Amino acid sequence: MRIAVMVLPLCWSAVGWSATLPADLAWESNDTDPVYADPAARRGGTFHTFMTSFPLTLRLYGPDSNGGFAGYVRETNLPLLSTHPITGNPMPMLANQWAFGSDHKTLYFRLNPKARWSDGKPVTVDDFLFTLKMLRSKEINDPWYNNYYSTQITEVTKFDERTLAITSGSEKSRQDLLESLPFTPVPSHAIKLTTNWVKEYNWKVLPVSGPYQIGEVKKGKSITFRRVKDWWGDGERYFQHRFNPDRIDVKVLRDQNIAWQHFLRGELDTFGLVMPNWWHDKTRTAEFEKGYIERRWFYNQTPQSPMGLYLNTADPLLKDRNVRLGIQHALNLDKMLATLLRGDYQRLHSYGSGQDDFTNTEIRARPFDPKLARDYFAKAGFTQAGPNGILQNDKGQPLSLSITYTTAEHAQRLTLLREEAKKAGLNLELNLMDASAGFKSMLEKKHQSAWMAWSGGRYPAYWEFFHKVNANKPQTNNIMNIDDDAITTLVEQYDKEFDFAKKAALSRQIQQRLYELASFVPAYQVPYTREGAWRWIKLPKVPATPKSDLLYWPLDGGNSGYSYGGLLWIDEEAKAQTKAAIKAGQSFPAVTLTDTTYQQK
Repeated sequence: MRIAVMVLPLCWSAVGWSATLPADLAWESNDTDPVYADPAARRGGTFHTFMTSFPLTLRLYGPDSNGGFAGYVRETNLPLLSTHPITGNPMPMLANQWAFGSDHKTLYFRLNPKARWSDGKPVTVDDFLFTLKMLRSKEINDPWYNNYYSTQITEVTKFDERTLAITSGSEKSRQDLLESLPFTPVPSHAIKLTTNWVKEYNWKVLPVSGPYQIGEVKKGKSITFRRVKDWWGDGERYFQHRFNPDRIDVKVLRDQNIAWQHFLRGELDTFGLVMPNWWHDKTRTAEFEKGYIERRWFYNQTPQSPMGLYLNTADPLLKDRNVRLGIQHALNLDKMLATLLRGDYQRLHSYGSGQDDFTNTEIRARPFDPKLARDYFAKAGFTQAGPNGILQNDKGQPLSLSITYTTAEHAQRLTLLREEAKKAGLNLELNLMDASAGFKSMLEKKHQSAWMAWSGGRYPAYWEFFHKVNANKPQTNNIMNIDDDAITTLVEQYDKEFDFAKKAALSRQIQQRLYELASFVPAYQVPYTREGAWRWIKLPKVPATPKSDLLYWPLDGGNSGYSYGGLLWIDEEAKAQTKAAIKAGQSFPAVTLTDTTYQQK
């Protein structure tokens, strides 16, 4: 699809505004890309889902704001632009026009005049000016945002109430500018920065620009979102037929098996079935066999998260690279994939994948090799056999690694790795924690190692994870505590690089240096999603987009860089029909649907 471009020689008077627009801007828009929602979608009903722990805050920024529930909270607000999940073109969100500056650093935007906060106030340029001030402020106690919005985004310029420019700290390609600059504003009229801001706003519900706002909060039990009445975006091209439920009820169910029972009773509408034992074994129930619940397997083309074991290099044991190399060869991930995971998952070789030339495909994950692992451990001084065959050094210190993880279903996988690691003389201690508490522990650097994954974007982000300025500090994402001059230099070059091909080459070098540091053990990737849903939850004929991480995500999905979610709807007639059939002992044909529309060959 072609993006419309129109040259408008504009020159605003500087009176009353902070600047004058360049006269030769070529304003772009996009109202021709395909609409991917279903016109048959129906509005109404409550969508029931769950989370495994209650969030520690509702704030978007500051301490504890980056937990699992953050995906919901962030998507209650919209950015200036998103990316169309099929064409990859810029897609209007709060802005409906944009233009590139001649300096290769600045993007100009015109806000959609319809854009409103949920309390009826218009979204204006002042909201962006305030957001920049806020994200640079010490009051929010968030070093990452402080740095990013001071170095990567250096200026927001106002031309009138709905025309602004955002300037990057360095020259970038057009793709990079579109990736990094169109940020999401906060409602300036509803926020007051104070020295006690973190505490004052911990549970405060603010006006939103998106279709859903937090309604009811039951501490420790549930959070309910309600659809914004007469939402301003309802008539916009790429929002039509989306965001259909009137309410989204997110219940706290701390155990997946308990949540599964709620699902089978119809108290939850959908359930993720990516894990092989859930897809192959757990679905052998009457609810699936009688057609009340349907199974869907959907192949996507999403960037793959760096799932694996993150080693805290500040730990006394893990400071030694030989120990880290030994651990790499002591984990029998291939056996875990072939047995417990039924061969459904694929081995991950580098720090993420599926990001085109930004992925270093020449790197291969180190294989399970107990003898080689013992050679590395010996170089670190672990040469003596102790109780149960676990190696120890001459001080009697056993070779033991604590693994913090937050998903109970992964216990079996880690148990297998623990038994196999004994062949290399390594003991693994498994430390299961509540999701919120576990992630907080990782951010506070209180873990020895972490079994987890970061969400991935269209292109890799490295500064927050690898730059040494974020090492040995609490509340940063450098959970491996990487304090390495070489990788820091590469990350700085990566962030400043204008040429996209050179930027991709730097990305491959960063991944190579990370491989050399041996602080990350890549585990697996999953190029699809699998989910179960009661037959009253409907999706379009092609159920999702190539960039859909989830089939039944009720919000926008914009955290991934693409706007793909909100496609489901609730068929109340089918719901009544299903409940009547259950009561009468009747059934429907069993349904398993596999969609390969976007499967990568």
